[in-house]
This record gives sequence, structure tokens and C-alpha cells, in this order.
Amino acid sequence: MNSEIAQLMDSLAPREHINQTPLADVSIHRNSVGMQRTPLCYRQGIYMVGHGAKQVYLGGRSYHYGTNSYLVMTVPLPAECNGVATPEDPLLGMMIDIDLSIVHEIISELESEQHDFSSTSKADALFVSERNPLMQDAVLRLLRALSHPSEARLLGPGIVREIWYRVMCGENASSLYALATKSSHLARIDRALKQIHTQYQDRLDVDALAALVHMSPSAFHRAFKEVTATSPMQYLKRIRLDRARSLLLEQGLRVNEAASSVGYESATQFSREFKRIFGQSPVEVLRRAS
Repeated sequence: MNSEIAQLMDSLAPREHINQTPLADVSIHRNSVGMQRTPLCYRQGIYMVGHGAKQVYLGGRSYHYGTNSYLVMTVPLPAECNGVATPEDPLLGMMIDIDLSIVHEIISELESEQHDFSSTSKADALFVSERNPLMQDAVLRLLRALSHPSEARLLGPGIVREIWYRVMCGENASSLYALATKSSHLARIDRALKQIHTQYQDRLDVDALAALVHMSPSAFHRAFKEVTATSPMQYLKRIRLDRARSLLLEQGLRVNEAASSVGYESATQFSREFKRIFGQSPVEVLRRAS
């Protein structure tokens, strides 16, 4: 089964990095270069490896996932990642975006059957779980459907829903249950993160973010760090720098243009903080991209 999963991901990912599929919430990723421990901003979703393995580092902990496991990011997190790959032996993976409406529907159905989410593990911002045979089968059927546009359109959404059902029946379901519960710390921090991601260019105030999610500044700061392993302002800085790096690589903006686009008033400060995170100056990144 694993070999067919790898073959299907390979055919669905002809280009390096992100390859879109007929389903808007599913993408296939190819990495032919590999990476040493590199800063990376993960989106919310399920990450499935088809070939190879990855290691994610966050807050002093590491999370390994490969062809027999999957990673779930309940909130967008700036972490670090490494993985070994070559053009002949690429890393292949699939990502499914979180759709809270599906999660809510599944929770409602499971609760009607007296399913107790409190009996599972504590609510974590990310977790790794085993890909049991039922999950493996659903992943394989989804990839087969994605290979044919009509099957992807007609069958794909149902299989995606099944994959979320398998996750919600697993040992780490409490994390997604907390995300779907508006009053939980995880859900409140998720709302604050969405605000940061949409307004990262602006002056953001911790007190205003705390008020947005109906928490005191001290409680918000503490909960934010518990979820993301960093402070609100450090998180904002990482999002700004990651977005600036994308602007440099994808649009070839000049350093001062990239700095101002993400909310920096000082290009010197931007360059200093950029190099501290990525190990290269913005100029070096531009030179490499050209």
C-alpha cells in the first residue's frame, strides 16, 4: 500500500514544492533537495508523508512522522523542520487543510453516540498519530480519486471527510475538539493567530489581541506561549519575516521594499532579524534566487 501511495503522490506532484489538486483543500508537496533544520511556517492541517520522513521541532520538543504516521497542526505554527531528499529520492507528502465545519459535524455525530473526547489526550497545538490500516486505505483512495478530475470532484470530498473522521476517532482527538470549542484556550489563541496572519503589516497590540479573544493580557500571553511555544510579538516577527522571505524569493522585491511590505520601518533592523532567523541576509537570499 505504501508503494502505491508514493507512486500516486509522485505522479500528482510534477513540480517542486506545492502542487494543487482538483480539491482546493488538498495539495501534494515535492522536495527534491531536502533540508537541514530550517525555519518553516506550518499551516493548519493534516500532513501525510508518502515517501521519506520529516522531523519538526517546536518549543524544545521534536516530532517525527513518516509513511506510517501523520502530523496534525491545529493552529498555524512557526517551527523548524528537517528531512533528507534527493532528485532521485524526493520527499513526497500530502496536506489537507482544516475545515472546522467538517470537524463540527463529526463531533456532533460522535457526541450523539456518547463519544467522550475527554478520555483522549490533552489538547496540543500539534500531534503525531499512527496511520492505521483504515487511515491508510482512506489516503490511498483519496489519491486514486485525485488522479481523475471527475472522481476527485464527486468522490474526493467524502473521502476527505472520512479522513477527518478517522482523526477524530484517534487518541489525539481532544486537540481538534478543543479547537472546535469556542471557549477553549486553543480556539481563542487560534482566533488571535488569524488576526495576526491577516494584519501582520500593521501595528499589533497584545492588549488588543487579548481583548479580541476575551482574555486578560497576562492570561492571553500565558496561553499564547503554551500553544505556540513563543510570545505574541515573537510570533508576529516570525510571520513577518517568513512572508518577507517569500516576497524576496517569489517576486524579487528589493530588501527595503520587502521590509516595508511586512511592517518594518527600519530595513537595517529587518536585515539583522532576518539573518538571525534564516542564517542568511536578505541580500544573500535575493542573490541565490536570481
